[in-house]
Amino acid sequence: MDNIYAKVLEAHRFIAEQTCKFVPEVALILGTGLGDIAERIEPAYVIPYKSIPHFSLSTVEGHEGRLILGIFAGKRVAAMQGRLHFYEGYSLEQVSFPVRVLKSLGSTFLVVISAAGGLDTGFKPGEVMLVTDHINLIGSSPLRGVTDPRLGNRFPDMSQVYDRQAAKVVLNVASESSLALNTGVYAAVPGPNLETPSETRMLRILGADAVGMSSVPEVITAVQVGFRILFLVAITNVNNPEDMAPLSITDVINHARLAEPALTYILEKAIPTLIDGLG
Repeated sequence: MDNIYAKVLEAHRFIAEQTCKFVPEVALILGTGLGDIAERIEPAYVIPYKSIPHFSLSTVEGHEGRLILGIFAGKRVAAMQGRLHFYEGYSLEQVSFPVRVLKSLGSTFLVVISAAGGLDTGFKPGEVMLVTDHINLIGSSPLRGVTDPRLGNRFPDMSQVYDRQAAKVVLNVASESSLALNTGVYAAVPGPNLETPSETRMLRILGADAVGMSSVPEVITAVQVGFRILFLVAITNVNNPEDMAPLSITDVINHARLAEPALTYILEKAIPTLIDGLG
């Protein structure tokens, strides 16, 4: 983590200068096939990642690579339209760097949205899962290496990663609207290859309900910097190890988009409560 604190300050200064010191109340990270949620934001400022000091560029289809600051559901937000992945060749430090910058801008809540493969055979493509816990199978941590107390506790507690009050708000929104909302554990794997039938069985044995190739490094960093965290995933497919079907990135993107209306509705209803009721 050499010089990471200085890099955060440099990125922060650049964004603050570009946005007249816009202070977001909520930060959002939008994953594969889910960038269209950003269309619901009334943009005040749009900054390409390539312009922001020390931000890396996303190389994956379905990730626009833009930071959007504006108004969503009446609240000030900073939204990453596209994220970075370990499998792109970036270090976990690079993958999670934007989280540190988002926190420096003044956000209280981090809402992580991602695509994921379902491991529970009761799930259906296009449904949404509220993440209640995670399993890090990427093989490392974004906190590994030289530490700096200005970045947060080197050994952050992970017993209550996901904000329980925020989860209740989301569950209430879904219940009142009769939206199908699953809950479960998300397993993060390195990728970019998809899972074999035997790997699917292993993940089920470990207690995972969905699997993806992102988000957990950002979440671990978010815990260190003090974010309250809400994590929702769009179920893009359901892995049945006894009858695995071929899956393409196009399928993943298309199925993720099926979940966008429900995700957007949940966020539009929940975010004002997260800020006004739980702030």
